[in-house]
Amino acid sequence: MSDAAILCVDDEPSILKALKEQLKRCFGRRYVYEVAQSSKEAWDVINELALDDIKLLVIVSDWLMPDVRGDEFLAQVHQRFPSVVTVMLTGQADEDAIARAKQEANLYACLHKPWKEDELTAVIESALS
Repeated sequence: MSDAAILCVDDEPSILKALKEQLKRCFGRRYVYEVAQSSKEAWDVINELALDDIKLLVIVSDWLMPDVRGDEFLAQVHQRFPSVVTVMLTGQADEDAIARAKQEANLYACLHKPWKEDELTAVIESALS
């Protein structure tokens, strides 16, 4: 098993399934692929990865979620784990939210729904190189 992980956070199970399948298709067994349907669930996964000594490399997060907006969640992650690469995936984020995420979460990229698989994997490859 890999000792590095990519976490996808979105409140839509179909989006999470697609993201995980696309990442696995591109990166194979290089990484552990985790998903969460809320920021609370994401924090549980993040803490579990830390306990298992698996380094979280990238978080791909939706912006519009029921509990916490993606820019806020990614800013919280960046405060605790500044080396984690943050990517926002959104169909609805406004320019202010994206600017906030760039400033407060060191946002690496913002992808818009519907995204293209090659665009997603290129952003992740670029972020990890």
